[in-house]
Amino acid sequence: MEDSERGPCAVPALSHHGHQHPELAELRGLEGRLDGDHRQRRGHCAADPRTVLLQTTALLGILLLAFSYFWLLVPEEQQLQQLGLFCCICTISMYLSPMADLAKIIHTKSTQGLSWPLTIASLLSSACWTFYGLRFQDPYITVPNLPGILTSLLRLWLFWKYPQERDRSYQHLQT
Repeated sequence: MEDSERGPCAVPALSHHGHQHPELAELRGLEGRLDGDHRQRRGHCAADPRTVLLQTTALLGILLLAFSYFWLLVPEEQQLQQLGLFCCICTISMYLSPMADLAKIIHTKSTQGLSWPLTIASLLSSACWTFYGLRFQDPYITVPNLPGILTSLLRLWLFWKYPQERDRSYQHLQT
């Protein structure tokens, strides 16, 4: 949404009410400051839904092509091994993806972009699957989950080194 005063990606909650009700003009100004502050902390606006849809469709197409390759072109005796390797690569990529922001986190000394619950869930999940893979001596389960443990521990260290502060930029409204 485009707003002439605040630019693109404005929060529409109070966007047009300030013109009709003068008492809401101050709230509209506060909304603009909060929205600008939020965009500044996040570094960007939310992605365009069409772009997200296009990227999702492209990734689903790649996935469909990969699985078609495994079932149509790979000999049956090699399918399980090659599919396991493909799944390992996907899982390792998933666990390494939060590390793309590592330089930004260290530069800004802020973990605002990291999710604490997701870090804990990732650590528990990857640890459980690693122990399961070790128990059944399955490298297709063990190997891709080891980076999950390592990256989760690294994110926990980042939370310890750069603790998240309570957001004090939001002011209480006078009633």
